[in-house]
Amino acid sequence: MGYTHEMLRIDLIVMAIAYGYVFLTILVPVALKKKGFISKFVARKTVHLFAGLVVLIVPFFNLAFFAVIVASSLTALTYFSQNKSKVKILKDLYDSISEEQEEPAGRLIGPFNYCLSITILVTLFAFMAPDQFYFPIAGILIMIISDTLASIVGKKCGKVIISLPWTHSRRTLEGSSIFFGSAFLLCLFSFMFFGLINPLNQKPIAFETALIFSLITSALATIIELASPSTYDDLTVPIGTTIIIFILTLL
Repeated sequence: MGYTHEMLRIDLIVMAIAYGYVFLTILVPVALKKKGFISKFVARKTVHLFAGLVVLIVPFFNLAFFAVIVASSLTALTYFSQNKSKVKILKDLYDSISEEQEEPAGRLIGPFNYCLSITILVTLFAFMAPDQFYFPIAGILIMIISDTLASIVGKKCGKVIISLPWTHSRRTLEGSSIFFGSAFLLCLFSFMFFGLINPLNQKPIAFETALIFSLITSALATIIELASPSTYDDLTVPIGTTIIIFILTLL
């Protein structure tokens, strides 16, 4: 059966839901930051934590190309969110969630890399392996949730410093431990739900496979995160982790 009008209608509805959700998770923290209810750190972490969860909707598109459109348009949004932007909403986004390291460039380097990594992974798997979206979803969830948890725990409870000179970043043993533990649970969720349980997947994987994938992926992500500069880990962690585990399954 080919791509029908009903499938198109469903895909357009799913895309509208995706856009509505993402803009809500961006506009609310920005508004709260402008009114002084939350700090810039909280606003950035809130956007980081919730906006990327839209990736969970990707397997429900009949035609994954619509997911590519959503991801690439959000990448463009973050790219043009600069301190000199003449578009008010773009400048407000920059002012609300930018970090000190991004000030010399005057643009949102971290969020741009965050969106770019999602776009790259969604595009690759949309055309190469649309029945295995549990791989990029696992990598993206790690970037979204594990990175946020590690940052919060590291700032509040971190005592044992892990500092690699080329990263110009400081991690902590406590933060990295939380990163690994949460990454494992997120991978297990992705591989179990989208790989084993989800009826949309026509090539289900076994529980043992999901468990092994989760252990390897979470370990890879932790190593890559430790070795990456904080400004670029939104790019290196999901892409590096996803591509390596996917290649390992082909061997």
